[in-house]
Amino acid sequence: MNKFMAEFIGTLVLVLFGCGAAVLGGMEHVGQLGIALAFGFAIVAMAYGIGPISGCHVNPAVSLAAFVAGRMTVRDMGLYWVAQFLGALAGAAILMTLAKEGAASGLGRNGWGAGYLGEYSMHAALIFEIVFTAIFVIVILGVTGEKGQGAFAGLAIGITLAVIHIVGIQVTGVSVNPARSFGPAALVGGEALSQLWLFIVAPAIGAMIGGALYRFNLLKAA
Repeated sequence: MNKFMAEFIGTLVLVLFGCGAAVLGGMEHVGQLGIALAFGFAIVAMAYGIGPISGCHVNPAVSLAAFVAGRMTVRDMGLYWVAQFLGALAGAAILMTLAKEGAASGLGRNGWGAGYLGEYSMHAALIFEIVFTAIFVIVILGVTGEKGQGAFAGLAIGITLAVIHIVGIQVTGVSVNPARSFGPAALVGGEALSQLWLFIVAPAIGAMIGGALYRFNLLKAA
């Protein structure tokens, strides 16, 4: 239950801070860099706040990568997934009550195509989410491993997520986290919900790639 609550709260905070920066702060006020830092700083805060309790996955892709790498049981992974999706939904619901336009604001949803930020193609969105999720989980598995830099793990992970957002906000709004995408999409509906599949499938593929590199010792500390 402690781990469940930690993952629930951590994912709620990630959505509330990151998507909140986009919706309540807005691109015209805090800019792309500010939104990117909000996501990164949210992870740093939660890594040190709930990391000792659950490891601070706050992301189903991270839990999947940990399972593939042999660091998590399927039972725990399922428990984490439930907590993460519910936490993201709760965070999006809080944000919807705060946003002046409610669900019409988009709640920081992910997407692609005509009318969405940089109007990148589905192909570009798919490649971006696979590649950058793989990079993200590689960093996480590396810094949290037996020979990782434990004291600085949260900082390294947060910086990585911030840089991923700096690079990719115009492409997809950056998911690399199916729960983060699910929360806003479930409440916004419409196109956000119809495009949600990509932000579940692509991060899952990226997570399995990153996890497999550690599972089969293709990445291993000397």
